[in-house]
This record gives sequence, structure tokens and C-alpha cells, in this order.
Amino acid sequence: MTKIAWVTGASSGIGLALAERLLEDGYTVAASARGVEALESLAARRSGHIVPFPLDVTDHDAVRAVHADIEQRLGPVDLAVFAAGSYKRDYAKDFKASTTKAMFDLNVIATAACLETVMTPMMERRRGHIAVVASVSGYVGLPGAASYGATKAALNVMCEALYPDLARSGVQISIVNPGFVDTALTRKNDFPMPFLISAEEAADLIAKGLRAGRFEIIFPWKMAVAIRFLHALPHRLRFALTKRMLR
Repeated sequence: MTKIAWVTGASSGIGLALAERLLEDGYTVAASARGVEALESLAARRSGHIVPFPLDVTDHDAVRAVHADIEQRLGPVDLAVFAAGSYKRDYAKDFKASTTKAMFDLNVIATAACLETVMTPMMERRRGHIAVVASVSGYVGLPGAASYGATKAALNVMCEALYPDLARSGVQISIVNPGFVDTALTRKNDFPMPFLISAEEAADLIAKGLRAGRFEIIFPWKMAVAIRFLHALPHRLRFALTKRMLR
């Protein structure tokens, strides 16, 4: 029986790499993103195995329509991976509420719309797996990530809160917390990125975590250790370290 995965943010970065990686686990992938040409190119490379479903996830009516189209054309969604998101650095000197709102609209509210759309049918079927891509920046307030880190913290709390309800209904949910991954977004950074890994490595680690049924998939392990250590420090010591990260 064919398994169906729906991946948003599938035109680039982690979403793209994961869409291709899931083929190795026997999925037919419904790939969604705003980049129509990139989706069509991906589908052409993986003819019959990846099916493009163009989507702007901030359009909540479109989210519902695309999900319905996927289930009608391909079948029930077994795995939904919500990887669409954006990243922009902001410091106190250039902090703007409009930037925060735009990032929350895409990273959090749009993800919530996707969650709302898939959770009910999965709970009714008493099966399914949902994965939400967040970031280790949701653990600690890092300089330059005031808005971005806040959105990722919100996703972590959201998924943790939903876990018991979903588990009772036979549905799994996972939160994915990557460290630095080599993508078009991170290539804009003008600072050293410790423990940087490729999108393909990230996709492989995510796929392994999903197969294992883990709630949190955090990687690479060196970054996981570092960020958890930083989070555990008293504020005085933590700020002494984060001040050194200022540009």
C-alpha cells in the first residue's frame, strides 16, 4: 500500500531535500511551495513519485483546498511535514513589530492552519504522523533572532501541548529542531555557523527520527549539546556568553 507524505516548503532547503529523501522510505510525496517552477522541476526529476501542489501556506483557504486535492488524487495523508518558513535577523537597533508580525504569520500562524487542516482527519482515522520544522534557536534568545527565535519557541510549545491529545487519538507529532543547515537562507549569514551540515544530511536525520517515532528530532548532536547547555545556565552566565555573539 502506497504511503502518502505532504511536505510544505518543498521547493528549497530542508523541505526539498526531505521530499526527495522520503522516497527512499516508500512514500509518494505531495510537494507544496510557492515556487511553481522549482516544484515542477522536482516533479520532473522524480516523475510519478513526487507530485506538485503549489501553495502559499499563508492563504488558509488554499491550505484546506490543497489538502483536499491531495487526499482526493493521491489518498489519505500518512505523514505531513510542515517545513515552510522564513528567517530574517533583527537586533534592538532595527527591531520592528512589522517584521515580527510577518515572521509569525508565516512561521507560526500558517503552520497552525496546516495543523488544523490535517489533525481532524488523522484523528478520525486514528493514524498519521505530523512533523513541524522549528529550530534550536527556539531554546534560547540569541542575538539577531528576536523574532525568528520567538516563532520557533512558539512552535515547540504548540507541538508539546498538542502531543497528549494527538497521542490519545493514535496520531504522532514530532518537532524538528535543526542547528545550522546549509540553505539559501543561512547563506545570507555574515557570521561563523558552528557544526554546519548540508540539507541532505538534515533530511537523512529527520527521516531517521520520524521512523523511530521520536517527539523531538534535534541535530547535529554537537549543536544539541551546546544549545541545551546554554539553556540550562543561569541568566547571568548565559548573557555573558550571548553578549559575545553580538555583531
